[in-house]
Amino acid sequence: MSRHSRRKSKSSKRRSSQSTASSSENMDLLDIIDDGPIFDVKTSKVMGRYMISRKNLKPGDIILNEAPIVVGPCAGCKVQCLGCYKPLESSTLYIKCKECGWPLCSTKCKGLRKKYGHTEIECAILKTTKSAQFLNYHEMEKLRTNFNAIVPLRCLLLKDTDPKAYENLMTMETHNEIRRNIPELWNSDQNTVVNRIRNDWGLKEYTEEEIHSICGILEVNSFEIGQQGINIRGLYPTAFLMSHDCVPNTNHIDEENTFRLTVRASTRIAPGQMITLSYAYTLQSTLKRREHLLENKFFECQCSRCADPTELGTYSGALICPKCRTGCVLSTDPLNAEADWKCTNVGKCPGYKITSRSMQLLTDKISQELENLDCSDIIGMETFLEKYRNVLHPTHYLNLSVKLSLSQLYGRANGYLIDELSEDLLARKQEICEEIMKIFNIIEPGYTRLRGVTLYEMHAPLMILLTRQFETHCTKSELRSRLKKILKCLEEASLIFSYEPENSPEGMMGVAAKDALVKIKDWEKILGKF
Repeated sequence: MSRHSRRKSKSSKRRSSQSTASSSENMDLLDIIDDGPIFDVKTSKVMGRYMISRKNLKPGDIILNEAPIVVGPCAGCKVQCLGCYKPLESSTLYIKCKECGWPLCSTKCKGLRKKYGHTEIECAILKTTKSAQFLNYHEMEKLRTNFNAIVPLRCLLLKDTDPKAYENLMTMETHNEIRRNIPELWNSDQNTVVNRIRNDWGLKEYTEEEIHSICGILEVNSFEIGQQGINIRGLYPTAFLMSHDCVPNTNHIDEENTFRLTVRASTRIAPGQMITLSYAYTLQSTLKRREHLLENKFFECQCSRCADPTELGTYSGALICPKCRTGCVLSTDPLNAEADWKCTNVGKCPGYKITSRSMQLLTDKISQELENLDCSDIIGMETFLEKYRNVLHPTHYLNLSVKLSLSQLYGRANGYLIDELSEDLLARKQEICEEIMKIFNIIEPGYTRLRGVTLYEMHAPLMILLTRQFETHCTKSELRSRLKKILKCLEEASLIFSYEPENSPEGMMGVAAKDALVKIKDWEKILGKF
């Protein structure tokens, strides 16, 4: 293995010298400051290269912290500043670079002449090739397609500016043979990237095959990065080696200005265990996740969640049997998208069966109805849940999506602010949070954003209900028990958010969680420690 990721903690070194540390603490500290690599890279015919842990990793432990090889606009992105990637939606919001003619947010853009922004070399190339003549500022949709070629160009420029980085990049999987057999994808890359670079910009020194390979590398290995509202991708020298799993054991964040990627363990990872992330949205069903992975990452996932008809007991894709009303309708072979779906209530059900195609049409129809709902319409969402109560399993992914929204809307939406909620609605918010937490504990275990946000949302109704019922309904023993539950929610949420950037929504939620913890401590003055 040519690359390892490790991080030494200066504070850990100081602590290790203290004679008061326990033997178990000393073992943990030795593991942290050990010079050995955190992971090994293995190879298999099925998976290619992948990472396994060499150590006992705890939730929150850093596995990787690295700078990107290249950063830039996602394919199909909106028009954006080439320096800082701020979205530019009308001619009044941007200027043209005085050298190359490409759009910038301002002459003082923080990304001008920066390594991961609009560099001098890139600007000179775009100027020399007269690329701005193909930018139609009067038709934003046509202007957008020009951005598809920016990151591939930046990768190609590495041949001269950073040969080692380019060499590393070219070791990554391209899936060219698979992509070549997907005409829509291959032709799109040909028209908006290959022809743009070679024909429009006249950079004939780069071959078609080379550019297509770069496109494949980006599609297979890049990460979507950037803060909210910014649509960019980054390619990293080591992070691409992590395998996919629909129940990942890591999470990652990227720094706003440097785009450094930090990968942390979200659960305990044992030596020899694969280090994984998810390339799919974990709240989707197996059919949807596998479809996305096949179309975008060119492989068919066969992880334990995908192979289990119940999705590890979450029933994320299950329907309620319309005949017996008590059984679940599940795929007879979840690794086969064409397999029939049957009721599991063997012996009691008349034998309900539905084709995969019919099931997907039904789900897509319901999904479209959900998409048409206003994202802040609490009544509409509750009506949706009631309407499909006898069609979708309570933890079906469409219901989960609605419940996740409701868990945050109750207490925040106009007319539903937390102090305005009735006890019934506070109980409803608590109930929803508890329902979705049971699922997140399975598919997003450990230190994950979904769990952190839901824990924070759950503390609010618990606290408000407690304060309202304090005078009349609570014994001292019950009060201590309920406060302990609130304290547990806030402590774990605060810990999870402590790894998030301070200016991110999760980071700010973490600050709020810490403030709430301070207030909880005031109760200890009355009740004693709980």
